[in-house]
Amino acid sequence: MRPFTGRRAGVLVPLFSLRTERGWGVGEIPDIVPAAEWLADAGHGVLQLLPIVDPAAGQESPYFAQTAFGIDGLYLALDEVEDLAAAGGAGRVLGPDGLEALARARAAARVDHGTVRSLKARALEAAFRRFLETEWRGKSGRAAALEEFRARHEAWLDDYALFRVLKERAGGAHWREWPAPLRDRDPAALARVRREALERFLFHVYVQWQAEEQWERARGRAAALGVRLKGDLPFVVAWDSADVWERPHEFRHDASLGAPPDAFSADGQDWDLPVYRFDVMGRTGDEWFRERGRRASELYDLVRVDHVVGLYRQWTCPRGAGARHGRFVPEAEAEQVLLGERILRALAGSGDAELIAEDLGVVPDFVRASLTRLGIPGYRVFRWEADRDFRAGGRPVYRDPARYPALSVATTGTHDNEPLAEWWEALDAETRRAVLAIPGLGGLRERHGGDAGAAAPALARFSPEVHDAVLGLLYASGSGLVVLPVQDVLGSRERVNTPATVGPQNWTYRLPATLAELRGREPWRSRAAALRELAARTGRLAMRP
Repeated sequence: MRPFTGRRAGVLVPLFSLRTERGWGVGEIPDIVPAAEWLADAGHGVLQLLPIVDPAAGQESPYFAQTAFGIDGLYLALDEVEDLAAAGGAGRVLGPDGLEALARARAAARVDHGTVRSLKARALEAAFRRFLETEWRGKSGRAAALEEFRARHEAWLDDYALFRVLKERAGGAHWREWPAPLRDRDPAALARVRREALERFLFHVYVQWQAEEQWERARGRAAALGVRLKGDLPFVVAWDSADVWERPHEFRHDASLGAPPDAFSADGQDWDLPVYRFDVMGRTGDEWFRERGRRASELYDLVRVDHVVGLYRQWTCPRGAGARHGRFVPEAEAEQVLLGERILRALAGSGDAELIAEDLGVVPDFVRASLTRLGIPGYRVFRWEADRDFRAGGRPVYRDPARYPALSVATTGTHDNEPLAEWWEALDAETRRAVLAIPGLGGLRERHGGDAGAAAPALARFSPEVHDAVLGLLYASGSGLVVLPVQDVLGSRERVNTPATVGPQNWTYRLPATLAELRGREPWRSRAAALRELAARTGRLAMRP
């Protein structure tokens, strides 16, 4: 693990949100390069993405994955897959109806996952058939490259590819519903399927190979611009995943993960996600977590560890009993500290990425103290960094960002929050007055009549003046790294996700302009210039190598 040092700034934007003229209605791996160019224009050195892992069947949330390791084929840029060009290109493969659907997906305001996945699957199938005919069967150099890739990633790739094949043969059924020999991983049964379905097995390896090649090129070009990639490590995979099927003994099957009753949920929450058997994992030296750490370092320079408190203790809900009847495992604080530090050391010790802990929500003080000892920064989300002054009727008192610790990441919000503009305009007068009492916003307050004007209509609106003042406050914070959601950077109001809801409003956000327009047109070009000046003024300016 590399140490967390220096003063830096970055932007969080989901990969699926990136928009280009040539994209297929969704952000694609090569789009990282123009995104990095825009960040370099702005003097920023970190591009944070949401998880890019392959989601479980029926899911578009990147936090419900069917693999902890593979890249979602949705992000492949088909115009960079040479086998598709050799097969006649997208026009020939998709036909008039497919091209018409592609045009609609490209023009859509939000990502149409179903259409894009269908079109890309059709194109990838055609590209792979061409690869089989001209490369694999001819034992070409590219065939050898694919086999070398498979061998290098055998630890996770073989089981993932076989899992995908078996799901296809089972009509998409959950692995628990497969015939017993396949469900229980009988070696002879698995070997037979792999022989019978070798081409389908190779297809899933091929998709990962193409994604890896595109990723390595894009990451290298971003690094040449001085931009590092920050990834996101989901806390756990879905039940219906290659990992749980491969390692069923390392997960409990009589319980699920959740959260205890609190002010937000009187009955607690049952997330219906697998519970780790950390005791069993420890017998292999936490091999699975070490492999995850290695894989993360292959893809990223910095990694956000999702729900880090769950590595210390899991709220374990008995099947059918509800979250109210759950309990923390382990229960004792001393055991929790030993466990969390053991798992984090396994993640950190197997790669050279910087680890960053998502320590939001109800997190005990001893967990944050443990993270500090390990040199792993947590988050300071501006809107939540407040205490209540019960001597003054419980009024909020916001912490001064200038006093945020250097070992922290400052931000305005997360992918699960409403954008800053919406949050600001929903504040009641008392809370807005408390925000404006932060020393770094003194100039804004005084320009509008001091404390008496804190509730003035001009300050109730998220104006460019308010926007710049709040961003300036965060960039001047004591945190070593500032990473803001792209909506808050641009001052827009679209959400990425609304928790506890399901629908097309989630995980479909697209940028309001193409990356070329962000670099070349107003008002976005001026925004990049303003961000560069802000980064320079606060000691966060990233320089090109």
